[in-house]
Amino acid sequence: MKQLSSAQIRQMYLDFFKSKGHKVMQSAPLVPHDDPTLLWINSGVATMKKFFDGSVVPDNPRITSSQKSIRTNDIENVGHTARHHTLFEMLGNFSVGDYFKEEAITWAWELLTSPKWFGMNPDKLYITVYPKDTEAKRIWLEEVKLPKDHVYEVEDNFWDIGEGPSGPDSEIFYDRGQEFNNLSEDDPENYPGGENERYLEIWNIVFSEFNHKPDGTYEPLPHKNIDTGMGLERVVSVFQNARTNFETDLFLPLIEKSAELGNGTKYGDSPVTDVSFKVIADHIRAVTFAIGDGALPSNEGRGYVIRRLIRRAVMHGQKLGIDEAFLYRLVPIVGQIMKSYYPEVLEQSDYIAKVVRMEEDRFNETLKDGLQLLNEMIADAKEKGSNKLSGKLAFKLYDTYGFPFELTTEYVQEQNFTVDETEFNEQMKQQKERARAARSNAKSMGVQNGLLTDIKTKSKYVGYEKLITMGTLKDIIVNNQLVDTVATGFADLIFSETPFYAEMGGQVADQGVIMNQTGAVVAEVTNVQHAPNGQNMHTVKILSPLAINEDYKLIVDKTFHNKVRKNHTATHLLDQALRDVLGEHTHQAGSLVEPTYLRFDFTNLGSVTPEDLHRVEQIVNEKIWANLEVNTVETDLETAKKMGAIALFADKYGDLVRVVKIGDYSMEFCGGNHAVNTGELGLFKIIAESGVGAGVRRIEAVTSREAFEFLEQKGNLLQDVANQLKITQVKEVPRKVEALQAEIKDLEQQKSSLEAKFAKQQAVDIFNKSERIGSLTLIAAQVKVSGMDQLRQLADQWKEKRISDVLVLATSTAENKVNLIVAASPAAIEVGVKAGNLIKTISPLVGGGGGGRPDMAQAGGKKPEGIIAALEAAKEYLLK
Repeated sequence: MKQLSSAQIRQMYLDFFKSKGHKVMQSAPLVPHDDPTLLWINSGVATMKKFFDGSVVPDNPRITSSQKSIRTNDIENVGHTARHHTLFEMLGNFSVGDYFKEEAITWAWELLTSPKWFGMNPDKLYITVYPKDTEAKRIWLEEVKLPKDHVYEVEDNFWDIGEGPSGPDSEIFYDRGQEFNNLSEDDPENYPGGENERYLEIWNIVFSEFNHKPDGTYEPLPHKNIDTGMGLERVVSVFQNARTNFETDLFLPLIEKSAELGNGTKYGDSPVTDVSFKVIADHIRAVTFAIGDGALPSNEGRGYVIRRLIRRAVMHGQKLGIDEAFLYRLVPIVGQIMKSYYPEVLEQSDYIAKVVRMEEDRFNETLKDGLQLLNEMIADAKEKGSNKLSGKLAFKLYDTYGFPFELTTEYVQEQNFTVDETEFNEQMKQQKERARAARSNAKSMGVQNGLLTDIKTKSKYVGYEKLITMGTLKDIIVNNQLVDTVATGFADLIFSETPFYAEMGGQVADQGVIMNQTGAVVAEVTNVQHAPNGQNMHTVKILSPLAINEDYKLIVDKTFHNKVRKNHTATHLLDQALRDVLGEHTHQAGSLVEPTYLRFDFTNLGSVTPEDLHRVEQIVNEKIWANLEVNTVETDLETAKKMGAIALFADKYGDLVRVVKIGDYSMEFCGGNHAVNTGELGLFKIIAESGVGAGVRRIEAVTSREAFEFLEQKGNLLQDVANQLKITQVKEVPRKVEALQAEIKDLEQQKSSLEAKFAKQQAVDIFNKSERIGSLTLIAAQVKVSGMDQLRQLADQWKEKRISDVLVLATSTAENKVNLIVAASPAAIEVGVKAGNLIKTISPLVGGGGGGRPDMAQAGGKKPEGIIAALEAAKEYLLK
C-alpha cells in the first residue's frame, strides 16, 4: 500500500471528487450558526442539512468536504478504545438531487482501488448493504464486480435520524489481517460489520431516498441525495498500518511532547499510562480547534465542554508526573500538524495557548477548593458511621466545582471510602436529559419541500441601485400550492425583478407595498426570505386580487430601508473597532440590523471595560465624522481574500462575492445594503454591553436620530437630578453627589458606632444569664442588633471572656429576616457539640438554613416568629 501522510490523504480525497465535478466546501466552524439543535458541528452532513431538506438549493449539487467535528457524548471511552475521539475529521462527498447509487458506489471503488488514487488492494475490501436495497447490492456485484463473499447483508444498514431525509446505506470495511484479529475464528462477530478489530469500517455511503414524515411513515423523496462519511483518523491508521488511530501522524507528535514533559514515562510502557497519553492528545486537539472557532471555557454549554476537556487532560497529565501547566505548550504542535488544511490554527496559536494557560491555572485553584470540600464531605460521612460518599455529593463536586469524578473516586479510595456510582450516573443522566430538552424544540432536519425546491423562476434583485421597480409576478404560493390568482389573505410571491432585500446576514428584510398598473396598492410586503433556489420570496398581505404574468410596481419603504442601511454600515465600523481595541482574536458571532438599533455579538474572554467601550465608541464616531466613502466591489472569492476582506463566521459564499470597503479602515464580505459614506450615520452611541453565552458578548447601539434621542433622554434625566439636588448647573451634579456620599458614609459610621455601644451594653445583660444544661453551660438569647455583623461582634466578646460552653444568639431585622449565630468552646467540642451541627438543627425553625465550623456557625431565616422555638431547641439539643 502507498505510504501517505494524513495531509496527503485528505487532499487526495478532495482532489478526486473535485475531478468528478464536485465543489470543495471549506470546513465550517465547530460552533453552529443558526442551528439550535446542535451544541457542536458533529458530522459532515450537519453542514449540509439546509441542502438536504430543500430549504436551500446549492449552486453546485455536487459537494465534497473535510469537516472538523466534535462529539462528547461518550467522552469516557476516549483513550480506552482504539478509535474514540472528541474531535475528528469527516471526509465526505454529497449529491443534492443529482447523481445517486451507481455513481456513488463506482466512484468510491475507483478512489479506493485505483493506483492513481488510494491504490488499496481490492481483495482487502468488504461491503455491507441493507437487505431490501437490492439495487445497491446489484451495483456492487455486477458493476464493481465484487465477489459474493465480499458483500454482506446487514439489517442495521439504514440511516435514519427521525423526521426528514433517510435511507439505506453501504459500509466499506478494510481487512487489516489476522494479526489484528481479537476474536476466535468461530466468534459470531468475526466478520466485516461485526464488533472486531480485524475488519475496520472506513467509509459509509448513505442513499437518502425517503422522507421520514412526522407521522412516522416514509415516502419517496422528491429529490434523492447522497451523503457519505469517511473518518480521516481511521483511514490514516490503515495507510500507516497503525494498531490504533493514535499511532499516526495526527497524534504521535502530541504524545511524544507529552512524554517529554512528564516523569520519563514513554508511550507503550503500560496500558494505564497509554490511556493518559491518548486522552491528552485527543483533548488538546478538540480544545485548540474549539477555541480557534470562537468558543471559550465557561460553566455552561459548549464552554463547559471545553473546560471539562482541559481538566480531564490536566488530570491525566498529573498521572504522567506533569505537575505544572503544560497543555498550552501543545497548542502550536496541533497547529503544525494541521497547517496544510487549517492554517488559521497556527496563526491563532498564541491566543489559543493563552486561553488554555489561563484555564489550566484556574483549575489548579479549583483542585485545592475541591479537595477541601471533599474532605468535609468525607468527615461528615464518617460522623454518620458511613464509608460511602453519596453520588449526589460527587455530582455536586463535578457539576458545580468542576471536580472530575475519577479524581473523587481515586481520592476517597485512599480514605477507604467508595462512591455511589449508580447515583452519580443517574444525576449525570438527568443533566443530559435537561440539556437535550433545551434543544428539543427545534427540528434537526426539516422534511423536504418539493414545491419550493422545484421553483426555478429567474428573479433579479435590484435593490442595490433602486428602491422602486416594475416586476412581473411569476409565482404565487398559497398553503404550499402554486396558484394563478389570489384575492385575500396571505401569500408568498416571486417576481421577475425586485428591489426588496431578503433577510440575510443579520439585516432585516425590507418592507413596502405592491401597486397595480392603475396605481392602487394591492398588497403590503411584511417579510422577504430567500427561496431554496435563491429567489427573493415576498410574504404579503393581499388587499386586492393579483394574478401571475401581470406587471406590478414594487415600492420599498425608503425611510425604513435607509435607516437599516446606516445601521448595517455601523456594524462594520464596530466590528473593526473591536478588533483594534480588544485584539484580532475577536470574531463576529452574530448580528441584527433593525431600522431603530443594531445588535452585534462577538467573542471575547470577558466583559469589555468601560474604558475600552468608550474607546470603541470614539473610534466609530471618528470614522463617521471623517465622512469615509463606502464602496462595494463584486469579485471572485480568492481575489476578495487576497484583498484582505474579512469573511464572517459561518457564512457560505458563491463564486462571486460582494466586498464592502469603508475608506481604508474596514473591508468585509457582505451582501447587505450600506450608506454611501459614513457621514450619513451622523452619530453612534453604545447603549448596552452584556454577556449572552459562553465567551460571547453583545453590544447594542444606535445611530443618527435614535442616537440623538438617546443622548437627549440622558441629558433630561441628568437635568432632573440637578433640579432635585437644587443646583443650577448640571456640571455640578458629580460634586454634589460626592458630597452626599461622604455625608452618608459619615452617618453610617456614626450608626455603626452607636450599634456597637448598644451591642456592648446588651452583652453585659446577656452574658450574665448563663444556664446549665446537663454538664454544659449555655447562653441563648434574642438580641436587638442590626444584623450578622453585630452578632459576630458579640460572639467574639463571648469567646474572649469564656463565659459559657455554648452561645446561641438570634436577631430579627427590619425586613423580617432572621440571623442566627452559634459558637462552641473547646470543652464543648471535646464532648461532641459542634456549632455547625447545632445550627443545622435549629435553623429550620426560623425558616432557613446554614452551617459552619465546629467552633462557629451562622444561618439566616425568614420566620422571626420561630426564634423562641429555635432557642428552646438548642437547649434540647444539648440535653441529648
